[in-house]
Amino acid sequence: MPKILIIGATGSLARPVIQALKKDKFNTITLFARNPEKLSVKETENCTLIKGDAMNYPDIEKAMIGQDIVYVNLSGDLEAMINNCIRAMKASGVYRIVAVSSIGIYDQPLKSILLPYRILADLIESSGLKYTILRPNWFTNEDEINYQITRKGEPETGNALSRKSIADFISRIIKDPGLYVNENLGISKPD
Repeated sequence: MPKILIIGATGSLARPVIQALKKDKFNTITLFARNPEKLSVKETENCTLIKGDAMNYPDIEKAMIGQDIVYVNLSGDLEAMINNCIRAMKASGVYRIVAVSSIGIYDQPLKSILLPYRILADLIESSGLKYTILRPNWFTNEDEINYQITRKGEPETGNALSRKSIADFISRIIKDPGLYVNENLGISKPD
């Protein structure tokens, strides 16, 4: 029974991930958010809810206890938040992380808006954790599952993809944590 911590549970991408993970009744899901009241009763049903701030290390450290895998879906001061996550994971003996970054973080010149997402990826890659970094194309709300994967160093191809597609891919990794270990992957809808 995998114990999954979702950091940034109120995010627009986290919600379909929660829905996808709930399909497996054996998952134990903990939702971590600054404002958990933004989640519906249906979203939080059969989940543990933790109100906390990823900028506050003690909040993250407390949420990390007893978890098997962490899914990170954050915005804001990504460098500080991911450093807190990495530190808390190591302190708690949790070594598997799936994190969302962004398409375009390896473009030259790097757009300033993407710099925090590049820093997040670089910090996770150098952390010593077992990671999967996702660099999704832009999101849509389409009701479809259709995606392709590219590896770091390959051209980022494809189009905007549905949140449901990203959630499906993340749920596959969480179901089989040995998939895509220490990989940095682009994800998009095929052309």
